[in-house]
Amino acid sequence: MIKFDIITIFPEIFDSYFKESLIKRALDKRLIKINIHNLRKWTKDKHHTVDDKPFGGGLGMVMKVEPIYRAVKELSSLKKELSSSRVILFSPGAKKFNQKMAYKFSKLDHLILICGRYEGVDERVAKYIADEEISIGDYVLMGGEIPAMIVVEAVSRLVPGIVGKTQFLKERVTEGKGFVEYPQYTRPEIFNKWPVPKILMSGNHKKIEEWRKEHQKTIE
Repeated sequence: MIKFDIITIFPEIFDSYFKESLIKRALDKRLIKINIHNLRKWTKDKHHTVDDKPFGGGLGMVMKVEPIYRAVKELSSLKKELSSSRVILFSPGAKKFNQKMAYKFSKLDHLILICGRYEGVDERVAKYIADEEISIGDYVLMGGEIPAMIVVEAVSRLVPGIVGKTQFLKERVTEGKGFVEYPQYTRPEIFNKWPVPKILMSGNHKKIEEWRKEHQKTIE
């Protein structure tokens, strides 16, 4: 079982997403566990402050290091029995999340995902608290919640038993080297004068496999 601990200031964002489809089934079967934590729980002041003005001036607010430190420290101490754990901070300027990373994470016992907000997160979180920073693309979002959902889904689908038939994954995931994709079609054979390639309806599995290899692409 992989355990995901997600640290956020908007915990309700995740409610509907994790209550649908294969993620819900995985949770019900206890193949994965997802805990959503409100960062404000680890603040010390009466206003539950999680952000402050940046040193040196500038627009917007920066998320404070102290509550994130307390949160990660507590969540890490609760998981001492787990053999492998990583702390991930989402950042638009970091290395991009890909299928190889998802495969690597799927072999862990525990992931702590830190969702930033506002104008960013105190750099000491990246430098001293997180094990690595990742981005989901060359654009800036309002927070790390959607990236956290993406990581949970990409990693979870690699856990045995979550995607119906395991041969689906064995066919398309090459042991952490990437995700192999090829064009796929279904009925009707012709729609709006757009035909399905005849080879796919030939019944010749060797030729079909050759066609798929010729047209495939690998998502790193």
